[in-house]
Amino acid sequence: MNAPALTFSEDQALAHDRVAEMLRAAGVDLDDGICLPASDGSGQVMALMGKAGSGKTLLLSELVKALEAIDVEIVSGDFESKQRKGRRSLAVLAPTNKAAFVLRTRGVPATTIHRILYTPVYDPEYEKIAEWLAGHEEQPEIEGITQEALDRAKATYEAHKSIPAALAAAGLRGSDFITGWKRREDPLDIGFVDESSMLDDRQFEDLKEIFPNLVLFGDPAQLAPVNQSGQMVFDKLPEKNKLELHRIHRQEADNPILDLAHALADPQIGFEDFERLVEEASRRDVRVNFAQRVEVDLMARSPVLVWRNATRIRLINAFRLVHGAPETELLPGEPLICDGIELPLKHRKKRLDLEARGLIKGAQVVYLGPGRKPGFSRLHVMGAIEPQVSAASIVKIEKPEEEEPFIPYAARMGATFLHGAAVTIHKAQGSQWEDVQVFAPDLYAAARMGRSEAGQPLWKRLAYVAITRASERLHWVVRNRLAKPNSPLMVDDLGGTPAPLALEPQSEIDGL
Repeated sequence: MNAPALTFSEDQALAHDRVAEMLRAAGVDLDDGICLPASDGSGQVMALMGKAGSGKTLLLSELVKALEAIDVEIVSGDFESKQRKGRRSLAVLAPTNKAAFVLRTRGVPATTIHRILYTPVYDPEYEKIAEWLAGHEEQPEIEGITQEALDRAKATYEAHKSIPAALAAAGLRGSDFITGWKRREDPLDIGFVDESSMLDDRQFEDLKEIFPNLVLFGDPAQLAPVNQSGQMVFDKLPEKNKLELHRIHRQEADNPILDLAHALADPQIGFEDFERLVEEASRRDVRVNFAQRVEVDLMARSPVLVWRNATRIRLINAFRLVHGAPETELLPGEPLICDGIELPLKHRKKRLDLEARGLIKGAQVVYLGPGRKPGFSRLHVMGAIEPQVSAASIVKIEKPEEEEPFIPYAARMGATFLHGAAVTIHKAQGSQWEDVQVFAPDLYAAARMGRSEAGQPLWKRLAYVAITRASERLHWVVRNRLAKPNSPLMVDDLGGTPAPLALEPQSEIDGL
């Protein structure tokens, strides 16, 4: 049975036509199915904005399908085939692994900005397999690789569109086929960037250098990056280059979470009024929970969202306490947040390796256990295509009322981590979880302070971002209480193709 034809709303149709017009000027005609070779010219940037539920992701998905239908090549983050003369290309990007993962679950072949900035270098023999999997070459004959192994690789690639996952299915480790990473030098073609409200000026400039045709998808109601003085990169674009979607598209049954998020736009609603709306919604719909305490079981996979760092630290320590976690070590299953990479310039290649594999600032990680060497940890990177890695780690657990964090694990240098049972709402942007716990006492504190950002009360922006992180159920926590866990921490729920343990140190940098 054929699926019913998609019908755009009026504003979606207008936005689709505006993007089509921009692409037509660049030689890609969606209506006539014509792709002319790219030509040199001034760069084009357009921003399509809209609040949660306005149909941005649907529009993005349909534009990607339309480009694929006229033979525009999708550039992935794990392999880039040899460019065929005159072939046009598209990359769909997001600022974080989690944001890219959310798009991939909706059928959009997204990758992170880092995975486009840093590209893998493949061994020439195994590059032949990659070109075959991508459909550009005949099936190769590789010594030591059986037909059965190639069949497994083909089946895995068709399911996941991931070259490393396919080669891993054939029994190959990353050290067999990825010889290194390099910073991109050659420009690409068309770039779609989701969650562009998270971009800072430097990332925006990098993207404009790489993509002569750039479309930003963003939510103007979210929080601007901390260093942007309340401004988002699309705020600076000329008005003719911006278009906002206004109509709210809901499921057949209204979504109470989106209803609450959009109620925040009413200037007459104060914090107490809004909290009454949440309580009323919880009586009508199980997707909203007016909670009297924080559920500790949820914290292991979806952090409690808070405003104040002091609240974050208290919740993290309470989480560890109820799980009986010793101060001297982490328990398998504890959540972490990557806080950056501490490596000197002479180890630039190792930094590229870490970042390209998903260990970028803000990445959500689950601790699996110690690595083979002191200071190394086995980790599961949430949202990564090949999530399991081993890396030199510096883990910091902050303590209430103490300036210096406690460090249960520390290599001399490597990837640094904070505990991830609770995170600030700023750090949560771009992520989404089925269940989200919002710590309402923190938002009440922001409301009492009377602070504003970009002309809107700060507590409303915080509440909007926090609420829209929930895809299935919102828990609005009104009391400073923590439930007891129903089960110990575990890692059995973590799936995904194990990535090669390629982050162990080379002999010349042992001990990193």
